[in-house]
Amino acid sequence: MRRAMIDWRRVEELREEIGADGFSEVADMFLDEAEQAVRALQSGLAAGDIAAQLHFLKGSALNLGLSDLAAICQEGERKAATGEGGAIDIGQVAAVYRDSRSQLVRRLATDSAA
Repeated sequence: MRRAMIDWRRVEELREEIGADGFSEVADMFLDEAEQAVRALQSGLAAGDIAAQLHFLKGSALNLGLSDLAAICQEGERKAATGEGGAIDIGQVAAVYRDSRSQLVRRLATDSAA
């Protein structure tokens, strides 16, 4: 599996728009809510609920520059909308989320230590 890609320019834009403290708060909130969404996806949901969780993750991921996560969620949303919900690889969504989360947290810790 490929490594999750993050648009670091988007991360910096958001940090500049809302300030470092605001960015930390937004990132923490996203990570908490995204973790809940991924757990919900892994618990087994109806197709409409899967689409809603993927939509939430996609929007949040786009805001934070998590481009691969957003793309995978968009593809999953498309599959759910066309009745192919069973073809959504929830394990891949979770793996890309976890890799994205790890990269983001590691980079933010490095940036705040500098």
